[in-house]
Amino acid sequence: MRKKVYMTGGYNTVSMGTGRSEFHPKKPRPGLEHYIKEAGQGTLKQIGGANNVDEAVIGNFMAARFNNQANLPGFVPMIDAGLQWKPATSVEGACGSGGLALMSGIKSVLAETGDVVLALGVEVQNTVKAIYGADILAGAGWYQNRKNGHAYFFPGQFSDRAGAYYEKYGKDKARAGMKQWFINAMENARLDETAQEHHNKVGNLAGLYDKLQPNGASFVDHLSVLDCSKVSDGASAIAICSEDGLKKMGVDKKDAVEVCGFAQVVRNITEFPSDLTELETIKKAAHQAMADAGITVDQLGTIETHDCFSIAGVLATEALGLAKKGEGADYVAAGNTARNGSLPMNTTGGLIGWGHPTGATGVHQAVTIWQQLTGKAGKAQINISDERPYGMTINMGGDDVTVVAVVYKKG
Repeated sequence: MRKKVYMTGGYNTVSMGTGRSEFHPKKPRPGLEHYIKEAGQGTLKQIGGANNVDEAVIGNFMAARFNNQANLPGFVPMIDAGLQWKPATSVEGACGSGGLALMSGIKSVLAETGDVVLALGVEVQNTVKAIYGADILAGAGWYQNRKNGHAYFFPGQFSDRAGAYYEKYGKDKARAGMKQWFINAMENARLDETAQEHHNKVGNLAGLYDKLQPNGASFVDHLSVLDCSKVSDGASAIAICSEDGLKKMGVDKKDAVEVCGFAQVVRNITEFPSDLTELETIKKAAHQAMADAGITVDQLGTIETHDCFSIAGVLATEALGLAKKGEGADYVAAGNTARNGSLPMNTTGGLIGWGHPTGATGVHQAVTIWQQLTGKAGKAQINISDERPYGMTINMGGDDVTVVAVVYKKG
């Protein structure tokens, strides 16, 4: 890259929804404004205030439908009066909107239009019943296919992927890997106070998973609700900056992560995946980002990948080259992606455990990597060795349509 780019000052609100003890679907809850303000102020407090910010960007998917609210850049000055009159934009790429916010900030720093960019992601989804929310979220795919899709459109899409994997490689093997992915998500989420499943107290997670089998009559054919990410309200924020920006904010490099490489890849949304058992766009984005950073997957100390469904987590291990095609389920079942495994993934629970406020997820992933690489992850902290000092985020929008991958290392 033409200059060094860093991230610092990450902040997550609570991921609110079913699973949190304080959540009640029939009681009033905070709205979009609350989450934007909390996340933004949480980052500003760590970077010396709003006067140090040159630009802002908000990633969001469907506020216009979930909240009847558009024009989200106008909410940036609400965070702090010091942001009034500064440029702000919003970006949208379905569940990859947060990743696009990161890309926008990175490109602004590289283009030298700003030394400090406040990047936020936000979504408030618990405003409608789940079945209506599923219809809204179907906009992440080609909506012309909606009438031919499942009532729960995206669970249906990834149920089809799981079914294809079962048929090709064996259902029992696949379910073993998907079960371990679920167990890892719950155990990791319990260590992060902002996670949606932080209050999860189930003693026998494996038994629960085995008991709740897929049932096409009540949900989808090849996934249970335990295989699915959450309906979530929340926001995340982080500062993206240059070396001069770090100096302006008074932030030491040890409290930042350096962006070493990135990739933004999009496939044709009007075409079906060529192989339901492969996440081709994730594969291209991840390998391009690693090549851009000049590293191999063996140098990564941790990865945050987009596990909107457990099968997506399994398929990501194959896309990354950690396992051969058809062996990702075995790789996960063996414990390799657990927090004490050979390559820990989604150390605060991922989308299944931490939550999935869609427009915020890509930013939340960056915050988690920043926390881990700077030793700020609290009870969720894993060991990041000097031999493997890199982290990666993989944020996916739609059914492997819009993907942003970013590689980071200790500052």
